[in-house]
Amino acid sequence: MYTLADFDFDLPPEFIAQTPLAKRSASRLLEVIHASPHQEDDAPPARLVDRQFAELPACLQPGDLLVFNDTKVLKARLFGRKASGGKVEVLIERVLDARTALAQVRASKRPAVGTTLKLADAFDVTVGARVEPFHTLHFPDDCLTLIERYGRLPLPPYIEHDPDATDEMRYQTIFAKHSGAVAAPTAGLHFDDTTFEALEAHGIRRATLTLHVGAGTFQPVRVNNLAEHKMHREWYQLPQSLIDQIAATQAAGRAVIAVGTTSMRALEAAARDADRAQRALTATAAETDIFITPGYRFQIVDRLVTNFHLPKSTLLMLVSAFAGMQAIRFAYRHAIEQRYRFFSYGDAMLLTRKDNE
Repeated sequence: MYTLADFDFDLPPEFIAQTPLAKRSASRLLEVIHASPHQEDDAPPARLVDRQFAELPACLQPGDLLVFNDTKVLKARLFGRKASGGKVEVLIERVLDARTALAQVRASKRPAVGTTLKLADAFDVTVGARVEPFHTLHFPDDCLTLIERYGRLPLPPYIEHDPDATDEMRYQTIFAKHSGAVAAPTAGLHFDDTTFEALEAHGIRRATLTLHVGAGTFQPVRVNNLAEHKMHREWYQLPQSLIDQIAATQAAGRAVIAVGTTSMRALEAAARDADRAQRALTATAAETDIFITPGYRFQIVDRLVTNFHLPKSTLLMLVSAFAGMQAIRFAYRHAIEQRYRFFSYGDAMLLTRKDNE
């Protein structure tokens, strides 16, 4: 049984990427290749290949399917004041309907139901029922319009500068389409038009789903017993076109490759729910709180493109479940030794599913 300490590691702060590289696909790519099951006991748990991200097409096979998350990051951070004059900071977690959202509200004292908050010196919201750990906020007009007009880009807490024009462009994938996320699906940030052209020339197919990443993605696990951790819920949608492409890919014996842990969670959540209902994967729109830890049996995803993740995070647990604990530990040690860039603006990994650990 793994505990929280099994997913901790020391990372020098200078390895946390604070800004994006000049070109999206100029990042590095660490390919993790499983060791042979017949190797000596003292052999490394994986073979590691240091690459440039532009080499990704050469690592894949014609007919493979890359699945991207086309969510779009909202300008979800807003500053304001209570009627008493006290400062508040609001981070939208999820838009519920045209005029209602869930949000984290930071203030000297928790605002009571019925309290009015003036945000960005521009409009008032009314605090509604608490849905732990969030507050319901009622907007005077369309949420998305007001958020985009008056909000600020919600850069992750480990990025230490205020968002600027570069961040507004680069902390967004070039294929972002559906507004609703408060954090970027960061594996997708590496892809540019040149990479897409190379993938197409190599016969690699592409498909999209939508999962609106919540602020809870940055919340650390605080319990030693992982079974006690409660995941945040996120909304996702799988279109029929994606279901058809997955079926064709699997029928041809090719790989389904998730671009990012958010794509992975959406695909595996849908597969888990379909399996419970004893039916095939279908187009769906739902919420998920799936928590993937070592021992999980993956049903859809064969390979994963992902960034390097925070210590003690649920995302580190997910990639450890996917590629194997020992392989991930080995790869992260190598990445630190080789001075890879970590987290949202950092470098990437290419992992393959390991089913026997």
